[in-house]
Amino acid sequence: MTPGEFVLGVDSGGSGLRAALHVTRDAHRPDPVRPPDSVLPAAPVRSAGPVRTGPRGIDAGHFLEQLLPMARALLEQAGGGRITAAAIGATGLATLGDDLRAELPSALERALGVRRTALAADAVTAYMGALGDRPGAVVAAGTGMIAIGTDLTAWHRADGWGHLLGDCGGGAWIGRAGLEAAMRAHDGRRGGSKALLARATEKFGALTELPAQLYPRPDRTAVLASFAPDVADCAAEDPVADGILRAAARHITEAAAAVCPRAEPGEVALTGGLLKLGPPLLAPLYEELADQLPHARRVPAAGDPLDGALRIAVDIAADRLRLPHDVRMLSVHGQGDS
Repeated sequence: MTPGEFVLGVDSGGSGLRAALHVTRDAHRPDPVRPPDSVLPAAPVRSAGPVRTGPRGIDAGHFLEQLLPMARALLEQAGGGRITAAAIGATGLATLGDDLRAELPSALERALGVRRTALAADAVTAYMGALGDRPGAVVAAGTGMIAIGTDLTAWHRADGWGHLLGDCGGGAWIGRAGLEAAMRAHDGRRGGSKALLARATEKFGALTELPAQLYPRPDRTAVLASFAPDVADCAAEDPVADGILRAAARHITEAAAAVCPRAEPGEVALTGGLLKLGPPLLAPLYEELADQLPHARRVPAAGDPLDGALRIAVDIAADRLRLPHDVRMLSVHGQGDS
């Protein structure tokens, strides 16, 4: 790669797209997260909203309608050039990505001249952003919760099944458990929390009206997760709130343990907005990690999913991607397809 040639990284999630470019003068020198001697010619750009989901899953046409103007704007800000490789991390790619896999690589080649495109689940880009291409496990905990691990021969995932079937320990799970404790206190049942009842009433009004507020909403997972900080705020003085966070810590660690490589001492990184709850969650979480994963070393996440997408793009451009290929988790399209 030479100056004027770029790679494109994209992070697609529930709030929309983020995209950024990198130019690399020497693509053969390794780096854990970002390529060395690289220049970020412009700040990442964001879309106005998320990509639609249609009958074939994530809508490739709508994805391109948003991404192509963003990529061209980034190139213009960078003073011109061409994009040789792109990596796109998308929420739901594993189960809803058929349209993206069928349409995106050829469309990016036609529109932008992109020779190689990687399509990855957002958990994979989170992994690459946090640990690079080293064996280990990454827990991405936000509104939901998923753990992903690899020994560099295959991917292993645990949870990430949504708030009805799993995401145990995530923000929506904590918020729902806190609201259940509030409802128990409202009814006078065992296991209730007067502190959480007061917080819930302050936040949502009369709790008899909460089901009507919550159940019809398409964003109910976000509403549930919005109560997680209240649970954390009460944990120091309220044993029920503290117990909820300790249970969340156990669930998160169980998912990490299920995917962490056992053959060699690996690394475990935590990432996601749920970590902003701070000590009320982190203290029991670190205790659980030490107990359940004594062979693993906890390390800070080096970067976020957009960093991971950029690193994957750099590696496919240089034909040196070490992460395992998988049709649903991480696939590479274009010259020298794998």
